[in-house]
Amino acid sequence: MRCIIAGYPFDLTASEVEAAMSGVKPEPITGESVRIGRRAYPVKQVGALVTKQDRRDFSAGEVVRAMKRLGFTCDPAPAPAPAPTPQPDLYGL
Repeated sequence: MRCIIAGYPFDLTASEVEAAMSGVKPEPITGESVRIGRRAYPVKQVGALVTKQDRRDFSAGEVVRAMKRLGFTCDPAPAPAPAPTPQPDLYGL
């Protein structure tokens, strides 16, 4: 499948993406992610490895579109943790 990432054309297949990510440990997920096999990877990690481009050169949205077109499941960024609830001062201090 032909896709454009950071203004450059790439011909990608699902098997090429799976091979590129084989044996790669997923980084912590803080934004959007893509499921490849049984693992979830940050889309920026996948984009950098597959295209060999710097992560600053492309957006997560470009990689998400390409991965969805290849049939991979993409998940949105995790919701931020709720702010802690202040505890009442039981001792009047």
